[in-house]
Amino acid sequence: MLVYEFMHNNSLDTFIFDEGKRKLLGWKNRFEIILGIARGLLYLHEDSRVRIIHRDLKASNVLLDKNMIPKISDFGIARMFGGDQTTAYTTKVIGTYEIVVFSGYMSPEYAMDGVFSMKSDIYSFGVLVLEIVTGKKNRGFYDDELDLSLLGYSWKLWKEGETADLLDEAMAGSIDYSVVLRCIQVALLCVEVHPKNRPLMSSVVMMLSSENATLPEPNEPGVNIGRSTDTDYSQTHTGTIFTGDAMNDR
Repeated sequence: MLVYEFMHNNSLDTFIFDEGKRKLLGWKNRFEIILGIARGLLYLHEDSRVRIIHRDLKASNVLLDKNMIPKISDFGIARMFGGDQTTAYTTKVIGTYEIVVFSGYMSPEYAMDGVFSMKSDIYSFGVLVLEIVTGKKNRGFYDDELDLSLLGYSWKLWKEGETADLLDEAMAGSIDYSVVLRCIQVALLCVEVHPKNRPLMSSVVMMLSSENATLPEPNEPGVNIGRSTDTDYSQTHTGTIFTGDAMNDR
């Protein structure tokens, strides 16, 4: 029997992707949620007795209590790393490439080669931050003219110095644009293509929390798949994708 603490506000996706509820989440709430998720991942990766890789971080797996404090949930495919282990490889097949990759949260090295680590969770966190800021799903948003996903569009606006345009238009109340820009820059650092270039969660929390932190310049995101049709998909991708069974992958 699995017993959960009752979460009065359900999951994060029921707020940020709902036309009505999005208006209830001001920037202060959103930033506190971002910081809360970051601190939760920091505990799993660096402060827990054993290192835990979640592997399925997404908006629907972040629950909100009555005070809108986020709780990371659903550890069904999580992995524990022991000792000095930092990376693992899985060959267990439980989902199709389309379902897993096109959800938009999975890092390139995990999607393509089955390699996962703390940096896989950090990639997912970066995607989640952009979704919280914009109120749009990574795989549900496209720039019609340039055929870009949310990651690609965010990177484009960052390069053009128009990052503030990413803010959710439904957001009410006062907005600290310097904090918004910092969150977007941290998110772009988290979704870089090479895992070694992504920051650890300790650095992420520090960059989000400190107004005086010096942030590196991000590089282009790791995955920027534009709009595709079922025909395009069937012609370019076959087979299944590596994910895995909770604690028993080989």
